Amino acid sequence: MIEGPHRRLNPLTGEWVLVSAGRTNRPWQGATGDAVVDDLPAHDPNCYLCPRNGRVGGAQNPDYERTFVFTNDFAALRPGTGRRIDTDGLMVAEGEEGTCRVICFSPRHDLTMARMSHDEIGTVIDLWQEQLDDLGPDHRWVQIFENRGEEMGASNPHPHGQIWAGSILPMQAAAEDDKQDRYFAEHRRTILEDYVAQEVGGERVVFENDQWLVVVPYWAVWPFETLVVPKRSVPRLTDLDVFQAEELREALKQLLVRYDNLFEYPFPYSMGWHNAPFEGAGNHWTVHAHFYPPLLRSASVRKFMVGYELLGESQRDITAEEAAQRLRDLPDTHYTER
Repeated sequence: MIEGPHRRLNPLTGEWVLVSAGRTNRPWQGATGDAVVDDLPAHDPNCYLCPRNGRVGGAQNPDYERTFVFTNDFAALRPGTGRRIDTDGLMVAEGEEGTCRVICFSPRHDLTMARMSHDEIGTVIDLWQEQLDDLGPDHRWVQIFENRGEEMGASNPHPHGQIWAGSILPMQAAAEDDKQDRYFAEHRRTILEDYVAQEVGGERVVFENDQWLVVVPYWAVWPFETLVVPKRSVPRLTDLDVFQAEELREALKQLLVRYDNLFEYPFPYSMGWHNAPFEGAGNHWTVHAHFYPPLLRSASVRKFMVGYELLGESQRDITAEEAAQRLRDLPDTHYTER
């Protein structure tokens, strides 16, 4: 491995990241956040996602007992808006239509996925699969994601995520689709199938079981970024067999507990599933989840993308190998339960 500053290639997108190991040895290390114990109520009468409560748009939530899905009251994509293209010289605009949904993971206001049971996490996985089945036939791209914590823009602590389904491939999806398609055409295997084989048992692995690998990818940009990928390639979450679905619960639990234990703080992140686009068989694609957490040195010190990162290319201060070891060495019991 190259010592000192170097660049690493992301084969899924073709983008590079500058790795500047050692910058965390700078004199200022930032403040250390105090340990936080969640004291949220199981039901918040002012929460617009809790059962029986009213939402801003006027609708009232049902008294749901497991999960709950509704069309976002302030959707970024809407059906029936058309695909018209307007062009005026260099000014080009394209209409985009689709739908946006909010998915509540639990009626419990005080839970996070890190503190859910394996069965409760399984209910969330079932929900993701149901939504893909429902939205896939009418939309080219179905983006399942979760913004966790105020640091990542989450306006409500109630455990929930979102789904945006649209008629075009977003830029990141298009880049991944192109790279995976080219690789499969040449090798007759998927990129992530070969990447998993190269990483299994290695120094960047955070957790693995028989079916899944949780790894800080070689090309990670965010300090404790991880990739969750099946050891046997399938295009979409809806293609998981019963063993893959079962062991995904454990993989997610192990990762999320370690995230919270890192700074003994409810760890913020943006995560999302990349399933094969809903066109063709998608055999060149391996379903995977990206986790992008912003914290760097403590609960109160973030990694911001500024300066060189905005004007040049992405850069990280700790190696993927160091980040993986720190996560791997953490307890698998949540700090609030010890």
